[in-house]
Amino acid sequence: MATCELLSSSSSQYSTMGKFSIQKSPVIDQLPEMVPSHSNVNNNVDDTTVTGKQPSERVKVTEEQRLLWLGAAKEAARMAGKEVRSAFYREKTVTMKSSPADLVTETDQNVEKMVFSFFRRKFPTHRFIGEETTAAGVPVELTDDPTWIIDPIDGTNNFVHSFPFVAVAIALSVNREIEVAVTYNAILDVMYSAARGTGAFRDGKRISVSGATDIKESLIVTTAKSLLTPQKMENTFHNLRSLLEQGRGIRNLGTAALNMCQIAEGAAEVYFEFGIHCWDMASGALIIREAGGVVLDTAGGPFNLMGRCMLAASSMELAQTVASGLRHDHKKPDTEEPVFLRSAKD
Repeated sequence: MATCELLSSSSSQYSTMGKFSIQKSPVIDQLPEMVPSHSNVNNNVDDTTVTGKQPSERVKVTEEQRLLWLGAAKEAARMAGKEVRSAFYREKTVTMKSSPADLVTETDQNVEKMVFSFFRRKFPTHRFIGEETTAAGVPVELTDDPTWIIDPIDGTNNFVHSFPFVAVAIALSVNREIEVAVTYNAILDVMYSAARGTGAFRDGKRISVSGATDIKESLIVTTAKSLLTPQKMENTFHNLRSLLEQGRGIRNLGTAALNMCQIAEGAAEVYFEFGIHCWDMASGALIIREAGGVVLDTAGGPFNLMGRCMLAASSMELAQTVASGLRHDHKKPDTEEPVFLRSAKD
C-alpha cells in the first residue's frame, strides 16, 4: 500500500522532515524562467493565429480528445508528484507571500514550471493559469481556448511541516468548462481523476458521493484560517459552532483539492471554504460533479469558478441547508467576469 511506502521510507529521509527556514522576502526566484518574454510560450498567448479559430468560436471537444487530455494530466501529475515527494523529505527554504500563513517554496515554483513545460511540449497552443505565475504578477485570464489551471502544491503549509496531505491539482478548461481533472496526493500516492461526462475515479476505481441529505448524518469539511480580523474570526466561529451543533463533526486536510475529493468519494458530505482561488477549486469541482455531488456558491447559487468561495455537498438538499446558515466572507474575485460551470447533464 502507498501508506506503507511512506512509513517504510529510510531514516535518512526522515532526518530533515519538518525542518524549514523562512525568508521574509516575497521575491519569486523563478520568475524570469516561469514567465518567458518570448510570445510562443507566453502564459496567455493568442493562439488564433496558430489554430485558425476566431476568438468568438467555441472549441469542439470529442471524447477522444478528453481521454488524450486526461492521460496527459495524469502523466504530468505523476511527474510533478515525484518531485514533490522527493522534496518532502528534504529541508525546505520557505518564502512568505501575503502573510506568515501564506507560504511558497522553491518546490512550488519548480513544479509549476515543470508542468507548464510538459504541457507546452504536448499542446503548444494551449494557455495556462497557475498559482505561482499569478503570484508573480501574471493576470488570470480564462477564454474559450484550452487552458490548463494548475496548483503545483495544494497544501503548501502541510508540505512545509511534512504533514502528508499535499496535492498536485490539474484541470483543463475548454469553452470555459472544466473538461478533465486530476488531483494527486503525491505523498500517499493516491490519484483522483475525472473527464466530463464519464464519472469520477480514485486510482482507476469509480467513486461516488454518499448521497446524504440530512445534516445530522453528515461529516463536514472546512478550514479555520489564522490571522483573521476580529469580525472574520467571529464569522468563522459562528459557522463552526452552527455546524458542530447540527452535524457529526468537522474535519480538514489542509488542502482544498483533497478536501473536495473527500466529498466525491463519500468520506464526508459537506465542504465549504472562503478565500480560495480557481486553481484550488477547478479539479475538485469536476471530480465532485462527476461523482454525483453538487458544487455551488456558498450562498447556494450557481458556482462561479472565479468567485473565491465554494460549497460542495453530497446532495442539493444538504447544500442548501448548509448555505442558509453560513455567514459569508466575500473576497475580490480572480476575474471580474464570472465563470459559471455547468454540470455534465446540462
